Amino acid sequence: MPPKKVRGAKAKKAAPGKAANRGAGNKRNNPKAFLSASGPKAMRLSAYRSLEKQEKQYHVTLVDRAAEAAVPPPYIIAVIGPPGVGKSTLIQSLVKQWTKQNLGPVVGPVTVVTGKKRRVTLIECPNDMNAMCDVAKIADLALLLVDGSFGFQMETFEFLNMCQVHGFPRVIGVLTHLDSFTKVATLRRVKKQLKQRFWTDIYEGCKLFYLSGIKHNRYPKVEVTNLARFISVLKFRPLIWRNSHPSVLADRVEVRLRLRP
Repeated sequence: MPPKKVRGAKAKKAAPGKAANRGAGNKRNNPKAFLSASGPKAMRLSAYRSLEKQEKQYHVTLVDRAAEAAVPPPYIIAVIGPPGVGKSTLIQSLVKQWTKQNLGPVVGPVTVVTGKKRRVTLIECPNDMNAMCDVAKIADLALLLVDGSFGFQMETFEFLNMCQVHGFPRVIGVLTHLDSFTKVATLRRVKKQLKQRFWTDIYEGCKLFYLSGIKHNRYPKVEVTNLARFISVLKFRPLIWRNSHPSVLADRVEVRLRLRP
């Protein structure tokens, strides 16, 4: 037998219940769509969100001793990585981008002008524990080079452990040797894995740049330009550990011997 149709007062009583159940289901499925139905309440919530976002951007004021000098010292950028990862090639490519001049073999610190009031000193960190410890004390920015075809090596983790006890400067990851991957899917998967590992060991949202193959002993111009522009506008904040543990970088030491007559 077909079901009986509900008529009259019973139908009127059943209709609101269905509508209420439907509204409850929508509210349960999409709670953000039914938070505020009034305009003033929505404005208050928006004001609270904007104030909370603004408070997160505030930092504790720190004394920047470099600002007191007439000519501010250059920012120290350390290029760290295991042997054969491309540290010298990266320094030569950055110098070529900023100065339009070719740089020969890197045998020491290289200071270049990147803006009207900014200079940077590029230092290639050798594969030595003592050198890594010294660089971790003075570096304002660390370019951490990782061979994309091989992955993370022990030198990378050693430097990160040293940075944790020396103020932890700004760190930017650079993946090299990405031209060894022939399949696009494999390259995409490796990039994702290395990025997640960077975010786990350093901090979530750490900047990561990708450098493919070498052409004419230099990295591609577009990729180097993106990295150079990011370094040129990067803001450095004084570190609490550095203010209480100052260090001096000796660029050159001259020894003069005076012979007795």
